[in-house]
Amino acid sequence: MSLSHRLVPAVLATTLSAATARAAPQIPVEQYTLANGLTVITNRDTRLPVVAVEVRYLVGSGNERPGRTGFAHLFEHLMFEGSGSYDHEYFKPFEPIGGSPNGTTSQDRTNYFERVPSNYLELALWMESDRMENFLPVLTQSKLDNQRDVVLNERRQRYIDQPYGMAHEYLSAALYPVGHPYHHTTIGDPDDVSAASLADVQAFFSEYYVPSNAVLTVAGDFEPGSLRELVELYFGHIPAGKRAVLPAPPTPTVTELRHVVQTDDVKLSRIYLAWLTPPLYAPDDAELDILATVLSHGKTSRLFQPLVYEKKVAKDVSAYQASHQLTSFFLVQATAAPDVNVDELHRELMAALRAALDTPPTEAELTAAVNAYKKDYYARLESVVERAGLLSTYFHKLGTADYLTQDLERYAHTTSDQVAAAARRYLDLERHVRVDIVPGVKAGGAK
Repeated sequence: MSLSHRLVPAVLATTLSAATARAAPQIPVEQYTLANGLTVITNRDTRLPVVAVEVRYLVGSGNERPGRTGFAHLFEHLMFEGSGSYDHEYFKPFEPIGGSPNGTTSQDRTNYFERVPSNYLELALWMESDRMENFLPVLTQSKLDNQRDVVLNERRQRYIDQPYGMAHEYLSAALYPVGHPYHHTTIGDPDDVSAASLADVQAFFSEYYVPSNAVLTVAGDFEPGSLRELVELYFGHIPAGKRAVLPAPPTPTVTELRHVVQTDDVKLSRIYLAWLTPPLYAPDDAELDILATVLSHGKTSRLFQPLVYEKKVAKDVSAYQASHQLTSFFLVQATAAPDVNVDELHRELMAALRAALDTPPTEAELTAAVNAYKKDYYARLESVVERAGLLSTYFHKLGTADYLTQDLERYAHTTSDQVAAAARRYLDLERHVRVDIVPGVKAGGAK
C-alpha cells in the first residue's frame, strides 16, 4: 500500500520532505445538499481520467431491531439484483468499460461504489439513482430467497467453517449488552435472516434507502458544472424520506473480567482480549491507534518480541483499535505456539502486556507508529475510491467532509505521554473481556 513517489506531489500538493512532513494534504472538497436532503460531496482530481462514485446510506447493523438483524447486510446483496430501469445483475454494464462496482456493510453504514473511466460518470450516477428510486418495484420473493441463501452461505463460510471465525460474534456478545446496537454482528442472526419476509425487507428499504439518509460522494475527473446538473437530474426528484435517528444506547461498561471459552476445530489455542474505548475521531481514539502499532507492529514490537521471538509461546500476536461511531474496542489477540496451552499463553501475554504498558512509547517507537499511519493515510488518498469513502466517513461521523487536516494532526501531534495516558484510562488489565478459542468440537452449531 505504499504511495508512489511520482504521485505524491500531485495527490497532496505538498512533499514528504522533512520540512513538510507534517503538512496536511491540500485536497479541494465541496459539500452541498439537494432540496430532498441528499448530501453531495465532491473532490475534483483531473490527473487521471477516472472517477469514483459512492452512495452511502446511513444505516448499518446498528440500526436493526431485535428479531430483524442482518437486514443491512442482506440489502448489500439485494441491491445488486437490479432496479426498475435495469432489472438485471448490477455488475454487467460496468464489465465492458473496465468499471469496478462493489459494496460493504458495517455497524454504522452501508455503501455502494464504482470506479469508472470519467466519460462513464453519467452511467454510474444513473445506475445508483435508479436503485435508490426504483428498487422496490422489481424486488421479488425469488430475489429475496436467492440472496438470503447467499447470505446464509456466506455466514457458514466466513464464520462457522472458518477457523476462529466465531470469535467476533463471541466478542460482540460479551462487550455489549443485549439491546445494544453492536451486540450482534453485521451478518446478523441466521434465524432472523431466514424469517425475513418480503414485507419486512420492503419496509426496511422504505425507511432507510432514501435521499435524506444518503450521502453521494464523487472523487476524480469531472467537470463541476456538469456534475451538478447530472446529480440534480438523476437524484433531485426522488422523494426525500427521513434521516435515520442515530441510536443512543447507554454507554456500555465492563466492570469485571468477562471470560468466555469456546471450542473450535483448530490445532492451536487463541486468546482475544478486548476493552471498550472511545468512538471514532473522539479524544484518545488516535492515541490508541498509535498504541496498537507500538504493541504489535514489527518483530521488535513490545508484544511480538517477548512472546513470539524470545519465549516462543505465541505463533503470532496483534493489536488494533476497532473504531466505530457509537463506541470502539481495543483488541489484543495471540495464537499459541505448538504445544503451548491456553493458560500458559495467557500468563505470558498478560506479563508482556504489563511490561509493555509500564512505560510510554520511546521517541523512536512513536515516530515509527506515526509514520506507519501516514503511509496508510496517503495510500487511501491516492485511490479515488478510498478517498471518496474517507470523505463520506468524515461527513457521516463529524458533519463535515473537510476534515483531512484535522485527521492527520490527530496522529502527527500526539505525544508519548498522551499515548500512555490513553492506555491507563482504557486498558485495565483486571477489567476486560477475554475470549479463548481452544481445540475441540466446533461450537456454534450449523445455523
